[in-house]
Amino acid sequence: MSFENVRGYSTPGRVSRTPLVSGTRSIVQQLGPRPDGSVPFSVEFNPPRDAAAEARLWRAAREFERLHPAFVSMTYGAGGSTRDRTIRVTGQLARETTLLTVAHLTAVDHSVAELRSIVGAYADSGIRNLLVLRGDPPGDPLGEWIKHPEGVEYAEELVRMVRELGDFHVGVASFPQGHPRSTDLGTDTAHLIAKLRAGAEYSITQMFFDPEHYLRLRDRALALDPVEGAKPIIPELMPITSLRTVQRAVELCGRELPAGVMERLQRAAGDGPQENKAAVRAAGIEIATEMAQRLIDEGAPCLHFITLNFAKATGEVLANLGYAVAPAAVHA
Repeated sequence: MSFENVRGYSTPGRVSRTPLVSGTRSIVQQLGPRPDGSVPFSVEFNPPRDAAAEARLWRAAREFERLHPAFVSMTYGAGGSTRDRTIRVTGQLARETTLLTVAHLTAVDHSVAELRSIVGAYADSGIRNLLVLRGDPPGDPLGEWIKHPEGVEYAEELVRMVRELGDFHVGVASFPQGHPRSTDLGTDTAHLIAKLRAGAEYSITQMFFDPEHYLRLRDRALALDPVEGAKPIIPELMPITSLRTVQRAVELCGRELPAGVMERLQRAAGDGPQENKAAVRAAGIEIATEMAQRLIDEGAPCLHFITLNFAKATGEVLANLGYAVAPAAVHA
């Protein structure tokens, strides 16, 4: 496609604090209270690896469509057929459902030309909301980051590139406990503010299991830059349905579960040779509900749920919080 058709307005130097974007509803515009007064929620999907996984994704998408999330996001499958499937399915979600769809974009193993092509493919699908991330090294998320010879080094550069290509709304990642590669929380917060100054309109956090980490991140951002730091920081939650799954997910983030959370899950798992999966799942839903309520009480603008392409656990947490969830929506 020709980017002349989507090229937006850019000012030399720093991007305007008020993004000049038209035509597509932004994530920030979705963050007002829902008609019933409840806090908006959103969900994250993962790219399916095969036809069966794709069918499961679509079942979950249709269930969530009935619950009217503020938006849905699709994580990015880097490289080869996974990447191609990701772009295709993300486009189908945008075209074939009523869900406002956010596409993830990472710099991993991509030249600037390839990144421009991917952004163009999303634009052709009608997607103008992008979550821009530097991304993790393939195979080992905590391994050494190696820039593509013709790519970009930092997410801040990728934000600027996307904003210069056209009328896109851009979000970025934030890290309540700091990025594993950051030397300290102050440096990590400065990186977040730099991405917001580059033109990002909001951030979605890495998952966490202690609301205090989110609240302190919000405090740090506001203290460093009262204007950019006031942009929405959306907390990401993962309802725990398996002890093994959450332990692996936390390890990939370079973190550990808080001691209190781990104790509750281990107590639920029991001392037998087999994990009491039902009890662990019940404890996980309870923990997610408690966290979500605390975040709502503290003024979080939205609740973003990791779903692993299932609707049931998130639906149960929402029901516990008093959202109107029809029974069919919690059986997928």
